[in-house]
Amino acid sequence: QVQLVESGGGLVQAGGSLRLSCTTSGRTFSMYTIGWFRQAPGKEREIVAAISWSGSNTYYADSVKGRFTISRDNAKNTVYLQMNSLKPEDTAVYYCASKNMAGRSGSVYYTGKDSYDYWGQGSQVTISS
Repeated sequence: QVQLVESGGGLVQAGGSLRLSCTTSGRTFSMYTIGWFRQAPGKEREIVAAISWSGSNTYYADSVKGRFTISRDNAKNTVYLQMNSLKPEDTAVYYCASKNMAGRSGSVYYTGKDSYDYWGQGSQVTISS
């Protein structure tokens, strides 16, 4: 069983920044591709960003391109989501999710939520206007 824990959410004003962290107890974290998703009230859960297990490839939703950066530190079993220039429409619960990619290419990531095996409990991000 893989446990993922998100942290770093909170309340900030529009234009501000937050950094979310996703840590795991998994011994093979370095082989996980990680996705960040978000879900606003009344809306579907959507992909925000994803990173391959090697860190060589990343994906960003159009709505966050140029403002958010996903990165990972495999030595710390942690993936980060740096969020800058935050907007009220970024308000949501943010989730990280993992998929074990042992034996597979280090350049692959997934954008569909059904592709991921484990999920964190979520971290609330609220942006005030």
